[in-house]
Amino acid sequence: MTPAFALMPKQAKKSLGQNFLTDTHIQRKIISASSLTKQDTVIEIGSGHGEITRYLANSAGAVYAVEVDGDLCEELAVTFENCPNVRVLRQDILKLDIPSLLREGERPVTVIGNIPYYITTPIIQRLFLYAPFIKKVCLTVQKELAARMLAKPGTKEYGSLSIFVRYHTEPETFFIIKRSCFSPAPKVDSAFLILHMRRMPLLASEKEKYFFRVVRAAFSQRRKTLKNSVKGIIPQDTVESFCRRYGFALTVRAEELSLEDFINLINL
Repeated sequence: MTPAFALMPKQAKKSLGQNFLTDTHIQRKIISASSLTKQDTVIEIGSGHGEITRYLANSAGAVYAVEVDGDLCEELAVTFENCPNVRVLRQDILKLDIPSLLREGERPVTVIGNIPYYITTPIIQRLFLYAPFIKKVCLTVQKELAARMLAKPGTKEYGSLSIFVRYHTEPETFFIIKRSCFSPAPKVDSAFLILHMRRMPLLASEKEKYFFRVVRAAFSQRRKTLKNSVKGIIPQDTVESFCRRYGFALTVRAEELSLEDFINLINL
């Protein structure tokens, strides 16, 4: 059933990083890009006034509307009281136990959300913990952060976050969203992107922690060569062997290495 929907003139809470997406054209564009069917279960992060939730109710089989703001949860409960496929949850996404939430036949899920900048990385890290239960993550994030997440080797935006995202997902960007599409308008534009979860890990579990330790060290001081930045973590002769085998100069820096290069380095 289509929910009765009316955008409430409610002041956003700065403490929660609230910027409500009010442009209906962009709302529909997000739903179209997310490619949902009635067989899909969706977890929506930060449902707000239900701007996107109302479309999800019509497009997906089941919707978990996760909202930390108690006032908004009350509003959402009224708006979607006649929508049996929408369940409103007053919950912090950083504390939500996704596996225990889902019922049989509701996994893997699609996660959709307009994410506050200050907790974007913790949210992504949390979602990656539940990768086996998630099919894809469709996010609206600040444009600069999206650039870092999708950056390619050799660019100034490229860093450990780029590696982290590509290790767990196959990302793609769809479109830029102007700041004027939100209320209140943020200081920068946003981007909508989709992260398709990798079904199989790229490294054995015992190597993953070591891999990310090496990546963080490699990018911690970008002006240093790879050999110097990972000194004490990887033997120097191993780094030299890696450079010779894969055609890198001994002065190579982390920003020149792709995800595959870092995996090759770990496997040595």
